[in-house]
Amino acid sequence: MSTPKRVLILGAAGRDFHNFNTYYRDNEAYTVVAFTATQIPDIAGRKYPVELAGKLYPAGIPIYEESEAVDVIKREKVDECVFAYSDVTNDYVMHLASSCMAAGADFRLMGCNSTMIKSTKPVIAITAVRTGCGKSQTTRYISKILKDMGKKVVAIRHPMPYGDLAKQACQRFETYADLDKHKCTIEEREEYEPHIDHGFIIYSGVDYEKILREAEKEAEVILWDGGNNDLPFYVSDVHVVIPDPLRPGHELSYYPGQTNFLRADIILINKCDSAKEEDIKSIEANAAKYNPKATVIRANSPVTTENPELVKGKKVLVIEDGPTLTHGSMSFGAGVVAAKNVGVAEIVDPTPYAVASIDATYKKYPNAKGILPAMGYGEQQMSDLSATIDRVDCDAVVIATPIDLERVVKISKPSTRVEYSLQEIGRPDLDDILADFIKKIKK
Repeated sequence: MSTPKRVLILGAAGRDFHNFNTYYRDNEAYTVVAFTATQIPDIAGRKYPVELAGKLYPAGIPIYEESEAVDVIKREKVDECVFAYSDVTNDYVMHLASSCMAAGADFRLMGCNSTMIKSTKPVIAITAVRTGCGKSQTTRYISKILKDMGKKVVAIRHPMPYGDLAKQACQRFETYADLDKHKCTIEEREEYEPHIDHGFIIYSGVDYEKILREAEKEAEVILWDGGNNDLPFYVSDVHVVIPDPLRPGHELSYYPGQTNFLRADIILINKCDSAKEEDIKSIEANAAKYNPKATVIRANSPVTTENPELVKGKKVLVIEDGPTLTHGSMSFGAGVVAAKNVGVAEIVDPTPYAVASIDATYKKYPNAKGILPAMGYGEQQMSDLSATIDRVDCDAVVIATPIDLERVVKISKPSTRVEYSLQEIGRPDLDDILADFIKKIKK
């Protein structure tokens, strides 16, 4: 028998674990010596647990900071580095590849056939070309269409395992009590609460084979709710991909969002009510050139403010969805749009008031300055977020996260929530396409 190839998986507590579980876990041709971690705080320094690592790894697998990758390659005599996270530029991937290859290792990107799991139920996948394109409202919109057609829909969310990985192997969320039981972070709640609010069950976790088989027991249709701009974990029957006309060109310059763009059955251009016509047309031109088989749909993303009278004419702090500003590199979101629409007097810059980990977030993501990303990867960061809000010199707060933030963070100032939805423009639309899909699966 040949000596197993020694592998280092470069990840961010999501795609990396999935690639390991589906391809490397029981594969005696490889030895995974370690994972590295980036993007998500407090992952490095831990281990991928014995309970999930399998029989070949009785001591688990260490996780290091990505900055240590070259040292790990040399120390562990790594043969191959596997890149396994998302929402980075194509240039970023190649710079990292060059570092790994210069250290003596091969560099690998794993494709769909190596990592996608086949379901016994129809699968509709919703992904994007960047974080913050509008997956959440699209997922809710499609869920409602299917529900109105009489289908039992179960959503499965891209992994967000920030706690005890073994305990988070397979999680099911139906009520707010489930969120509390699993000690969900703000980032997790932003993805799970909207499904619960609309009466849908959602699964997430670490072991996506186990998750799928559990979800299949109670679903007629599986809805894959993608994270960042990652590829689906499951073989999909319909793949909906969302580019962003506020970031035109990113559909061809970010990894692996470009792959999603090329694979899409439906390209849904969201936020048309906030974008320039020439930017919308540039995405349509790229779709026609690089993926002519896809159906292209335009949609608006209207925002509504729950209590506009609380903020009209006031100095306000705007709190936006965290990953949209960090991984997604946006400088504003729905909260800024809503604040301007209702006529606030001033949007106060929270940067000078930022506490501890929130201040560190601005230093890492300077594009976020001027508004407050709802960071909350743990109790300490939630406390820092609350302290920052309390320190900001403002009259009121505009909250544009998808969750009821005041359930987990104390806000002493008057506040109002902002909601954003999906509004299609023209035909064919998702109702038409999904109706045809449902007819086909009935046959």
